[in-house]
Amino acid sequence: MRIPLSWLREYVDLPATETGRDVQEKLVSAGLEVETVEQLGADLKGPLVVGQVLTIEELEGFKKPIRFCTVDVGQANGTGEPQEIVCGARNFAVGDKVVVVLPGATLPGGFSIAARKTYGKTSHGMICSTDELGMGDDGTHGIIVLPPETEVGRDAIELLELVDEVLDIAVTANRGDCLSIRGVAREAAIAYGLPLRDPALIDVPAPNAYGYPVQVSDPFGCDRFTARTITGLRPEARSPIWLQRRLQKVGMRPISLAVDVTNYVMMELGQPLHAYDRSLVQGTIGVRRAEEGEKLVTLDGVERKLHAEDLVITDERGPIGLAGVMGGANTEIADHEVTEDGVNGTTDVVIEAAHFDAVSVARTARRHKLLSEASRRFERGVDPQAAAAAAQRTVDLLVLLAGGTAEAGVTEIIAPSAPRTITLPAGHPDKVAGVDYGRETVVRRLQEVGCDVYGQDELIVTAPSWRPDLTEPNDLAEEVIRLEGYENLPSTLPKPPSGRGLTHRQRLHRRVGRALAGAGYVEAPNYPFVSEQVFDQLGLDADDPARRVVKLVNPLSDEEPALRTTLLPGLLNALRRNDGRGSHDLTLFETGLVFLPRAERGTAVHLPVDRRPTDEEIAALDAALPEQPRHVAVVLAGAREQAGWWGKGRPADWADAVEAARTVAGETGAELIVRKGQYGPWHPGRCAELVVVADGTERVVGHAGELHPRVLKALGLPERTCAMELDLDALETAGDGVPQAPAISTFPVATQDVALVVDRPVPAAEVEAALREGAGELLESIRLFDVYENAEQLGEGRKSLAYALRFRAADRTLTVDEASAARDAAVALAGERTGAVLRG
Repeated sequence: MRIPLSWLREYVDLPATETGRDVQEKLVSAGLEVETVEQLGADLKGPLVVGQVLTIEELEGFKKPIRFCTVDVGQANGTGEPQEIVCGARNFAVGDKVVVVLPGATLPGGFSIAARKTYGKTSHGMICSTDELGMGDDGTHGIIVLPPETEVGRDAIELLELVDEVLDIAVTANRGDCLSIRGVAREAAIAYGLPLRDPALIDVPAPNAYGYPVQVSDPFGCDRFTARTITGLRPEARSPIWLQRRLQKVGMRPISLAVDVTNYVMMELGQPLHAYDRSLVQGTIGVRRAEEGEKLVTLDGVERKLHAEDLVITDERGPIGLAGVMGGANTEIADHEVTEDGVNGTTDVVIEAAHFDAVSVARTARRHKLLSEASRRFERGVDPQAAAAAAQRTVDLLVLLAGGTAEAGVTEIIAPSAPRTITLPAGHPDKVAGVDYGRETVVRRLQEVGCDVYGQDELIVTAPSWRPDLTEPNDLAEEVIRLEGYENLPSTLPKPPSGRGLTHRQRLHRRVGRALAGAGYVEAPNYPFVSEQVFDQLGLDADDPARRVVKLVNPLSDEEPALRTTLLPGLLNALRRNDGRGSHDLTLFETGLVFLPRAERGTAVHLPVDRRPTDEEIAALDAALPEQPRHVAVVLAGAREQAGWWGKGRPADWADAVEAARTVAGETGAELIVRKGQYGPWHPGRCAELVVVADGTERVVGHAGELHPRVLKALGLPERTCAMELDLDALETAGDGVPQAPAISTFPVATQDVALVVDRPVPAAEVEAALREGAGELLESIRLFDVYENAEQLGEGRKSLAYALRFRAADRTLTVDEASAARDAAVALAGERTGAVLRG
């Protein structure tokens, strides 16, 4: 909300020495966020005067139309002679009053004016537009043409109020009263301890039976409707300069007198209004919900299909406006038009000042994507008791400025309502703030914001009509605290009890993240929303459990309405996006929740807000939510090791994805079993199934390997992209939670190498498992260090697997015979289970 300081001073007698910066400091201290203070005309220097165009000569031979004008500026130029000026604008004529800047002046932006020769003529000054004077948009996009009665030679800086300060306030959603000069003036008056001249305190005639007929069919949506009628307005009447300038300063464009007056009163009092051309309104004005499928052309020229929840203004034909949002084009105020018969335009108007339900207006505005100044105010709360005063203020201004006559009839429909009262212990603000304010201070501050306060230790507070946000004791406590000054609150550091800190689970998640980061991965958190089409792109089977998703009722994007069941879509999108921007060597990881719907759908209970929920209530709420296990996933593409003087480098492959899984498992203390697998997006020949044993039962906790070429093509990913995903919660359950440090023995190790020949389809992991079991407890480690295939030496369809076995005893040095016996036992079991034979 833009607040001109000159306008604010009309209602609060601020000290003459107070600048916009001073007022900003006071308002910020009171809790209003004043973002900037704009200095209008700070670098403007005269002479800037009113002139009258005497002659216009059209200059020929140039690429654009140029006019050579003589302008009477009175004695402002020191000679009284007409001023010769070259101008390219064409929206003025001989006899018009214009704004002239003379040589020696400086315009906004530091633009100095001097006599200069241009287009073969010497121009002694310039005829000004609103843009050149920094006034804002007036709708003409041309030279300022002043009213005919404006005095020639008058100082235009004073006339156009070009020097001012404007406070730009970011109004929060709960302070709709501050979307008006009246509301900010009240805050300024409280901050300075000065009286407020409330512009809403004017004499308003009582309602009677002669007003324009109005019927409200939905009192919940519209609890107050005031209608006033004015006849005999002069169609040619224009908004005076002072009114236009105030609208421009608050950021609005002058349009026509009737519209400008309603906008002016809205900015002044905060009450949105609407003016109807009475000749275009047919019959009784009504307020009701729209019928499904009804249509309305709004003032912006767009035909809108109405929804059954839309609150509309109607006449006998149907809708003529969206209540609280925008009026209809079929009753629009007509601008004046000069014809052979005289001046035509709207002469009779009906003024609407109503109060609409905030939720209804907000939903309608968003449903039609039609945000307006009116809807912005109704959404945040409008003073319902200001409607009659706003209508009267509008009537007074139109009669004053357009010579109309206010009809005696006054329509006012009010739905019965009780005042909002709040019971507040007098010491409650003290407890909230930790400051001893005392009862007298609490009562005084609440009365300053407009509350009626009764009682002693237990205060009965009636909130003012312009503060719908005051509904409970904490709201009143906040009013006292902010007016007493947030800066006066004591700073107290909390004292947490000893022995608290991160939970075991939180520490595990941090360890996993650090381990992956240490392995060269970059964390890439993603939104948890996915489209259901991504499962087709990932190649998941039609009955895959991952396709069962939880859908959002109000998704941020209609293209991604579901919660993720896997981390891969987000990570792969991030990889594709970075690859497209030139980063081709990528290793990304993410730890996050996935959302799995329960077999039985439950309804969440509403938890109490006046006490801590019980354990049973929290458990019931959790039972209605989807299961949310935490997963960890990585994706790789490009080079895993860069080439350089040290070597050729190495591309990322499926083994790196498997190694990332081993790294994560090592942090949980779980033993990860890696074996051949086949699932969804992974290449069937390069996919590892990741298994843990929990409570004696094997459980598949994830997969790792190279993605399928079809998946790469569908998602636009680089060739040979690899990925891994693990159920981190399942790993935590299977592990002991303590990472195992390597054991250091005082006894020497005995190394035995074996090369076993097996059929090519036999997984190396099965051979390794058999060797590990057969070697017994003396085996310290086993490592596959060579895979060899040669049909001539090994036979068709055979391969050789070479393992390094390390044997060590905890209490002695092993003999050769002991190590050889363990090796032979391992080879024997491997041969029994996998058909392996020693390579000759």
